[in-house]
Amino acid sequence: MALRITDECINCDVCEPQCPNEAISMGEEFYVIDPHACTECVGHHGEPQCVVICPVDCIELDPQWKEGQDALMAKYHRLTGTEPVEQS
Repeated sequence: MALRITDECINCDVCEPQCPNEAISMGEEFYVIDPHACTECVGHHGEPQCVVICPVDCIELDPQWKEGQDALMAKYHRLTGTEPVEQS
């Protein structure tokens, strides 16, 4: 799944620079996450960095974007222009 920021966001600016995919930007009222660019940090980190750093815990899974680990990894490869490493 992609992540989303709820309206509890206090616009503290700490999540945006943590996103390796540049999926976080300022919306009309608070920060938003582009689900087309969010990989939940799969391929970059072991856990979503925005969730780790958010001081108000306002980042949650977006039920509109159900994606498994394989889909998130494929999105990571598409976004970074890398090829998947084949396991033997």
